[in-house]
Amino acid sequence: MNTQSDQIQAAKQVVRSMAADVDGNPSALAAHVGPDYFWRGVRPFYELTGAQSVVETILEPLHKSFTGFHRREHIFLSGFNQHAEDEIWTCSSGNFFGLFDHDFVGIAAHKKAALLPYAEFHNVQNGQVVESALFLDLIRLQQQVGLDPIPTQTASRMTPPAPLTADGILLDAHDPSEGEQTRQLLDDMIADLSDQNSRGAVSCPPNILRRTWNENMAWYGPGGIGTSLTIPRYQEQHQTPFRTRLSDKVFNGHVCRIAEGNYSGWFGWPNLNNRNSGGFLGLPDTGELSEMRVVDIYRRDGDKLAENWVFIDILHYAAQHGVDLLANPNALTGSQRPVNRV
Repeated sequence: MNTQSDQIQAAKQVVRSMAADVDGNPSALAAHVGPDYFWRGVRPFYELTGAQSVVETILEPLHKSFTGFHRREHIFLSGFNQHAEDEIWTCSSGNFFGLFDHDFVGIAAHKKAALLPYAEFHNVQNGQVVESALFLDLIRLQQQVGLDPIPTQTASRMTPPAPLTADGILLDAHDPSEGEQTRQLLDDMIADLSDQNSRGAVSCPPNILRRTWNENMAWYGPGGIGTSLTIPRYQEQHQTPFRTRLSDKVFNGHVCRIAEGNYSGWFGWPNLNNRNSGGFLGLPDTGELSEMRVVDIYRRDGDKLAENWVFIDILHYAAQHGVDLLANPNALTGSQRPVNRV
């Protein structure tokens, strides 16, 4: 096995085998991971070491809470990490699905079918998974049971769909030049935004986005922010609030950044620090720098970006502002009664 393509395909097989086993039996995790296995997750899980702690802390509770638990995967890709070229990572995203029959992390079960959006990354070395990250959109789960933790949500409350082209599960090998084209397009987008930031621009003119984004772009933000369609609505419903209500942004880089075919995925720990200076998400203005842990997954269509799935650990971000939206989901609304929104 000499080619990079062979190595990527082998890493996919490791992760596909692990997912099949673990989704059926969480205890099977130990057979697929290294002895110093390191795991990252959203609040309230954070960082764990060793298979047994991951099984007991997150995997078994998930299976116990959701009757008929299984994953509905929409995207799967693999590649060499742009930030550590000797690492091969995989990225998977979609929804966990089941009957929400028992409380999970303090969220009261409604005993109905529920979708829990996820993004999952695995670092594969020598035939084993040595490092993972799992982002769960717990605010979307809160919304499905009738809670309304973010009163100022700016875009649509909806569970993000699969890719428009239904080609997001990349099991076969892909031409490396396609992944490189995706990577370069994202580099161009980042360079455009970085240039705006260096100029101190608060807003971002739409013509800047049109250099790298399709006019009918779909942006699937996390629960609490929501989904937008088209450049104008994305700017109105997310980008402008993000740029005007957060200041002193510092980009910290990514743990993992991969591209394959016309898809790409990355996450940071944290990606970014910022200061909430304008009531972003309805949170109090503490004046302190806070960190954001973010996932971005992209689909390229030709020479433009077309779709973007985004996960942010908003529960962790809120906690840095003294707000625990798991313990008190009505902390920002003052409501004593759940609202009926899905």
